[in-house]
Amino acid sequence: MCGLIKSIRERDPANPTFAEVLFAYNGFHAVVLHRMNNFIWHLGLRGLARFFANLTRFLTGIEIHPEATIGQNLFIDHGTGVVIGQTAIIGDNVTIYHGVTLGGVGKAGNVEGKRHPTIESGAIIGAGAQLLGDITIGEGAKIGANSVVTTDIPAHATAIGIPARVVGGDDKARAYGMPSREEMADLISTMDCLIREMGHIKKELNLNTGKEECAPESLRDEKKSAAE
Repeated sequence: MCGLIKSIRERDPANPTFAEVLFAYNGFHAVVLHRMNNFIWHLGLRGLARFFANLTRFLTGIEIHPEATIGQNLFIDHGTGVVIGQTAIIGDNVTIYHGVTLGGVGKAGNVEGKRHPTIESGAIIGAGAQLLGDITIGEGAKIGANSVVTTDIPAHATAIGIPARVVGGDDKARAYGMPSREEMADLISTMDCLIREMGHIKKELNLNTGKEECAPESLRDEKKSAAE
């Protein structure tokens, strides 16, 4: 328990005291209570383990299935809204922000198979990210806030978007697993170019999309003249 508190203090920019983590961090409470729930689950007392897991969710706002495998020093920052599924596996020194789901993808006739993600050691999962299915997030990888991940992410890579795609390495990642300003500027510039090119193509082909605001300027002028 002391090791977990120490690791949280080292990784949290708020620089909390030992007492703050012990008494006021719901992510810490959820991880400690999960250890008890996991032990009860493996004793075969599954109903009791699920009852205590539900009680933990009520107290902390964090839902962790009692069978989920969690390594050392998991830091759930803020925590509210985090859901960790039954067959999820989390390595050591992983950081998860609020609103994250490690969810399952159901497979007909395969309820016993692995359905949830594996998060390898040192990974950071940004706020609101949804990781779905039996996928692997590599060691030290970063997942950007609100991303939706349904495929494996290599070690030490940064992935963002819906669906998530790799945009760089962890040397450029920032808080919440987001890429650097330079990487985001590159992405926005590329999208702007694509939008402008599409506009030029539509104008050259004299296409009418059915929406006046998206139509070429010549068509909008035609409609305006007809209305007058």
